[in-house]
This record gives sequence, structure tokens and C-alpha cells, in this order.
Amino acid sequence: MSDLRIETLVRPGADLGPDNPLSPLGLGRDLHGVDNASAGIPEEMLRNSAYGRISNVLPYTMQDGYTRVRSPREFRVAVLENEILRATFLLELGGRLWSLVHKPTGRELLDCNPVFQPANLALRNAWFSGGVEWNVGTIGHSPFTCSPLFAARLESPEGVPVLRLYEWERIRQVPFQIDAYLPDGSPVLFIRVRIVNPHAETVPMYWWSNIAVPETPSTRVIVPAASAYSFGYGGGGLARVAVPKIEGVDVSYPTNIGKAADFFFHVDASGTRPWVTALDETGRGLIQVSTSRLQGRKLFVWGMGDGGRRWQTFLSEPGRAYIEVQAGLARTQLEHLPMPPGAEWTWLEAYGLMEADPVAVHGRDWQAAVADVGTRLEALVPGSLLDAELSRCASWLDLPEVGHAASLLQRGSGWGALERMRREVSGEPSFTANLAFDDASLTEIQQPWVALLRTGSLPALSPLDSPNGYCVQPQWAGYLERFVVEEPDHESRWWALLHLGVMRYAAGDRAGAQEAWRLSLACRANAWAARNLAFVAWEEGRFEIALERYTQALEMQPALLPLAVEVGQKLIAMGHAQTWLDLLAGLSGEVRAAGRIRLLEGQAALEVGDLKRVEPLFDGSLVVDDLREGERSLSQLWLDYHVSRLRRTGEGQALSASELLERVRRDYPVPALLDFRMSSKG
Repeated sequence: MSDLRIETLVRPGADLGPDNPLSPLGLGRDLHGVDNASAGIPEEMLRNSAYGRISNVLPYTMQDGYTRVRSPREFRVAVLENEILRATFLLELGGRLWSLVHKPTGRELLDCNPVFQPANLALRNAWFSGGVEWNVGTIGHSPFTCSPLFAARLESPEGVPVLRLYEWERIRQVPFQIDAYLPDGSPVLFIRVRIVNPHAETVPMYWWSNIAVPETPSTRVIVPAASAYSFGYGGGGLARVAVPKIEGVDVSYPTNIGKAADFFFHVDASGTRPWVTALDETGRGLIQVSTSRLQGRKLFVWGMGDGGRRWQTFLSEPGRAYIEVQAGLARTQLEHLPMPPGAEWTWLEAYGLMEADPVAVHGRDWQAAVADVGTRLEALVPGSLLDAELSRCASWLDLPEVGHAASLLQRGSGWGALERMRREVSGEPSFTANLAFDDASLTEIQQPWVALLRTGSLPALSPLDSPNGYCVQPQWAGYLERFVVEEPDHESRWWALLHLGVMRYAAGDRAGAQEAWRLSLACRANAWAARNLAFVAWEEGRFEIALERYTQALEMQPALLPLAVEVGQKLIAMGHAQTWLDLLAGLSGEVRAAGRIRLLEGQAALEVGDLKRVEPLFDGSLVVDDLREGERSLSQLWLDYHVSRLRRTGEGQALSASELLERVRRDYPVPALLDFRMSSKG
């Protein structure tokens, strides 16, 4: 019998900590930008790669308050089970499919990370490895990957229990839903996804299902494709390559790949079922297949270099390694697709155990391996069945049970409820598609906006408190502007002007944003407006003003770690390393002890030539909790230190800069604990 239940999963895990209250006005380095592309890349792909890019993650805030201190944690999970499969979903963490067990064999089909350890790999910073992650909206992992989704229980007309996960995505302003179900006797887990564009204009859209599976020397990834678009993280750009062998290396075996890389397989859109599988030496492993809308398929590897191996340990435990096989809307993960006004996109995915002929799977004939898996897939879940199932389940896409709070297993954010209320007040059409964004989901973060909507005024808000809860939809600007004009003496006018400035900045009105932030500061001294003015001044090269404003903000919030980090980064970049070292004395001991602050201290000390202040950072105690994917700051600090040391001792005086660096790389290789390089360069 098919069953759906709620359980508690206990795992060692780090605390996510509080969201960063600073408005995310900028975006970190984009590792997935297509700076160059070789011949053979379709024009449509290049257009889609330039389309829909975002310059910041507003209105979301950053999730960078985590550490690497783990303790037993309870996670609320939904479990779907039938006679063949047991699927476990992390409701509080993006609804991620955490585990998929094939019960007759006891085999775990996914990489099920034994720990929960966030790291800085996502748009909002926090990300963790393992399971199947649902990515919606824009490149860079889902905004919800470390946040709860709404979860509801319903039943199909046949009585099959369905787990519905859904939310309101605020960058694209679209609702999406994921329906997971396991019919009696089904050898595959069905995942039906629906995205709706409720707007009168086209919006850029993105979806990738990122599937982590174990990496072993015998693992082979098989896809019905003869070519792929390769993307390297060392600046190699995008290139069309034949698969499985590239320059004599069989990249279908991930452990043959030396450095971090993406391979976006070119699955023929006409007549070829889109699927991907990762099989072991016995020909067994997970297979994922979908209906035709989800055409893209990808392999991601960390690579076998020292940096890639270090990342694997950093994200889990020593001795564990994974790869990702992925499925998406576009050919590559570098693209957004235009979603027409009023469009509704749905597709069906299926996940299960593939048992193929190991001789064919690991033979020299790639096409024979593809054909064997394809034949066995057709027996496991025929293409006609998958298409018919997608059509059949359309009849319960909007089952009314989900419209009632009684069916809710968990609430997500309150932003969908706020948008529902705003549309009701303004007389705009509903966007909910019968999804329950109820008032009970509203929290104190949305309350100022609720008050503004209902009364035209704001509650008392202190500039000492975090001004979380940004809105950048242009429809809200009028409410703020009216409040600022009609209540010039209100104690929360500073808050309204701060948020109005963020809205203007998000809309590209930098002058208007700065005007609002200056007025906010004039109303009440607050670190938030001072920091925003500093950030824009730094962007525009007005470094003396940036220095003044950053110092002002830090004086008001000296215990705010993310502010201290940003001040240190910007001051060093502006050539004020000594000023940053002087400011460190005024920070709390807890902030001073943070790994990122210690790293910034070392970078600044190196800039001013204080090598003795750098040396203690190499004793093994320096751990940067939120080290960014692709960041080389730790390895670069090591290399720069030894270059400076050799020059100071005279050993490097006769060498050119490049010769000296090569000597350092040879004689003083980067220690494994400091090596997170994703390519051989650097």
C-alpha cells in the first residue's frame, strides 16, 4: 500500500543561524557566466545564456550565519512509501528529496549525506550537498534550498497519497508546485512539477533537478547523447565536445576527470526520451527520466584534484564523495528560457532503480550501453506510460483539498500570503492556482508591509533592529511614497525611506536610491542606510565617501559579523588595509575570532608587509565557514605570503614575478587544508 507520513530525522548538523540583515545590493562572482564560447555553440543557446541574468538576489536576504559546529539536529521529513520504494523529503530545507531506498535490495539510490553542513555555493550563500534539489527561477540554486516550503497532503481520485510542495518565488514572482507520489506497486517515484506565469509579460524561467549520487571508481554516467557542451571552472568557457571520450579520456567515468567540470549533454529533442543514469560495476544505480519538456541533462564533478577532494570533505565527511546528474528545462544550466504571459509549464519526472547488463554498461561501445539502458528503461517505465500519466494527473492538478489549511503539513514563508493580500486590495487577479498561502503563514517580517497595506501607516520600528523583509515589486513603491509624504514626523519614516531606497536601487534608479538613504539617515541614525550609501560609493569609485560611510555603519553595529566582513573586504580592495587593521581593535572578541575576519586580517597584514601577523594563520586553525565556490583566497594567501617572504629574505630578488611564483608552487605547495581550487590554475 502507498503511504505518506511525517517523521523526524536526526542527523549531525550545523545551525543555519540568522539571515544577514544587509540588503544584498550586489552579486558575488558568477562562475557560470559564458565569457567565451567555441565554435559550434548554437546562437539560441548564447542568447539564452545572456538572457534573464540578475544583478542581485533582492528581495531575498543572504543566509550566511551558519558555522561548522555540528550537533544532533532534528529534521522534519515527509516519507512516501510503497512496496518497492521509500522516499524521504526534507520539508524545512527546500523539500529536498533526501533519500530514495529500493526496498527489495535495501539499496540507497542517492548520495544521502550523513551530515547537514551548509557552505557558500548558492545565490543566498547557504547550500548543502546530497539528495535531489529542486531549483527554480534563476541560475545559482534555488532561493529555497535552505528554507521551508509549504507542504500539503492530498489524494488522487484513485486514493494515492500525494505530497505537494509549493511556494511563491519572489524574483520571478511566480508560484510553483511539486507533486510527489508513489502508486501501489510502482517501481518509480513520480515527481510532477508545475510553474505558472501569472503576469501579462514574458518572464525568464529556469529549472534544474540536481541529483546527487555516489562517486566511485566504477561509476559510469550514461545519457542518450553523442555530444555535450563542456564548461570548465578555470576560464575555459563553453565548448561542444563528443562523448564519451574527450582527447582520449572517457568522461562518462567521473573519476577520470581531473578538475571540476560540467558536461551538458545534447539529447536529441526529436524522438529521444530524456534520461540520465549513474551505474556501478554491476550495472545498477539510479535512473531519472522525464517527459519531453525537461530536455537538458548534465554531469557535474568536483574532479580528482586536491581542491576537488577538499571540497568533497568540506561538504560532508572524510571518505565520502558524490557527483551530480541533473535535469533541466534548457540545454545547459547557463540559460534562462522565456516563459510567455499566462503560460503554465508542467512535466513529469520518474526516479527508480536501473538494472542493466554490466557487460554492455562498461563495454567500449557507447551506443550499445545507451541502447541497453534505453531498452530496460522502456520496460521499467514506458515512455507512453509517462506521457499518459502526465495527462491523467492533470485532472487533480487543482484538487480543492489543498486550498484548505487542514491539509497543510507545513507552512513556508509569508510572502505568498502578503502578495495574495496585496492583489485582493488592488483588485488584481489571483495568482495562487488554488494553493493555500494563508494568513497564518505571515510572520513579524511581513507585519510592517501588512500594516502599510491595511492602514497606510507603519508600526514603531527601531533602527537598532534588523530591517529584514525587503520588497522590490514596483507596486509597493506607491505605499511607501505616500507614507513618507503624509507622515513626515513618524518615528518609522527612516524605515520607509530605507526600503524605498532598496526598491529604487533594484529598479536601476541609483540616484533616487541614494537620495532616499540620505533622508533615512537624516531621520534616524542607522547603520543600514549608511552601509548602503557606502556600498554604492564603493561601486562608483568614490572611495573616500565609501570609507567614511562604512566606518560610520560599523561604529553603529560593531557586533554585526556580515557588516564587519564587508567593511574589511571593501577597505582592503580600496587600498586601506591599515585602516582595516586599526578598526579590528574595536570589534568584539566573537567577531574577531570568525574565520572570515581572521582571513581578512591576514590579507591586510600581507598588504602592509606584516608577515609575522600572517604566519599564525597557517597553523591549521583557520577555517572560513562560508568559503565561496571557486574562491581561492586561502591558497592565494599561502602563495602570496611565501612570495613576499622570499623577496624579503633576498632569495627571490633575481627572479621575475612569474619565476618566483613557480618556485613557490614547486617548493611550497598549498597545504590540503587550504586548497579549494576548482582548476589547476591559481
